[in-house]
Amino acid sequence: MIKSGVPNLQPIIMSNGPQQMERFIFWSRWLQAPLYLGLVVAQGIYVYLFMAELFHLVSSVFESGGHISETETMLVVLGLIDVVMIANLLIMVIIGGYETFVSRLDLENHPDQPEWLSHVNAGVLKIKLSTAIIGISSIHLLKTFINAGNLPEHTIQWQVIIHVVFLFSALAMAMVDKIMNQTVLLSKH
Repeated sequence: MIKSGVPNLQPIIMSNGPQQMERFIFWSRWLQAPLYLGLVVAQGIYVYLFMAELFHLVSSVFESGGHISETETMLVVLGLIDVVMIANLLIMVIIGGYETFVSRLDLENHPDQPEWLSHVNAGVLKIKLSTAIIGISSIHLLKTFINAGNLPEHTIQWQVIIHVVFLFSALAMAMVDKIMNQTVLLSKH
């Protein structure tokens, strides 16, 4: 073979290939950013729904001369609480997910930084989300029990079954998280 003055680039390209691929894969986490922005839009829709339902409640009170039934008021208020809990769930997913999977938020010493954000990781986020889902399911179940006379029995049964499944799922996730944390602590010693 004739050696020329041109350097052989093949070893350089081959050694940089995996690094470039790793950088590209690491960069791909930014593809999730539009998903979190979409959840921010969904949060805005929930704010609109909350305000519309609150306006409906207030106007019903004024139109009826203050004679609105306690059950009707309770169902509307539970609906408002449900919207707030879903909005809280969205905030946890938006902020916690972005912080965990996309990029760190530069909020050091920010007066409004949520307390839970300083120690968020995928395990903590899963537990918080499952707890929020159980809370939302509980609100739905309470609304169902209040309105039980107007619902078929199989609907109530399925809601109870689904709620119990949520409870067992959250319990299983908490146990798995505890086992994983213990394993990590034992591996450090």
